[in-house]
Amino acid sequence: MSNLKPITLYSHASGPNSWKVAIVLEELGVPYENKFMSFPAMKQEPYTSINPNGRVPSIEDPNTGIKLFESGAILQYIIETYDTTHKLSHASSPEKYHSYSWLHFQTSGQGPYFGQKAWFSHFHPEKNITSAIDRYANEIRRVLSVVDKHLEGKEWLVGDKCTYADLAWLPWGNNVPVLMIDQEGFSIDEYPNYKAWMERMVTRPKVAKVLQDREKAIAEEKH
Repeated sequence: MSNLKPITLYSHASGPNSWKVAIVLEELGVPYENKFMSFPAMKQEPYTSINPNGRVPSIEDPNTGIKLFESGAILQYIIETYDTTHKLSHASSPEKYHSYSWLHFQTSGQGPYFGQKAWFSHFHPEKNITSAIDRYANEIRRVLSVVDKHLEGKEWLVGDKCTYADLAWLPWGNNVPVLMIDQEGFSIDEYPNYKAWMERMVTRPKVAKVLQDREKAIAEEKH
């Protein structure tokens, strides 16, 4: 894909949702440039003309002229536009549509609940709101159980290969031990299929590269 112009990926260093887009772009060999946004800049023009919701990620693709926001929509666009050999996707039913289900479950059931757990444990100005922390910790346990059960006897969510549906889960999913560090008695070992699945993904060279990029960006942001 050497003839492609780089896609602009609007990101935030610590925000997991942008990095799942980066992972899929890396895996497909689609060139891109991270443009890290401050929180005030996300809420102002010119960025809100790209993402009216004032969040990241968003993309601008100079190869097609399209601008998109919402990570799930962005991933579907990237797959449909650039995964012409189905390296990270399935071409036919039912696997094609099962992948949609797992992507939508990630965007609706993993990201928001895992994010709220992080918020109430670490960022909410009013501290020690046990009821909120417990609610979202229990949702993390529930989601882990759903995925762990589904992966019984399987390596990947859909079919016999790693797809974008798997990779979408990684940036939040790989942080579960940190997210649940305040939960006495919690162990990721209670979810062995889930744990092994995460380990399979983080050893992929392109994934490892993006995770290193993320750590570097977080370190630079702190300085």
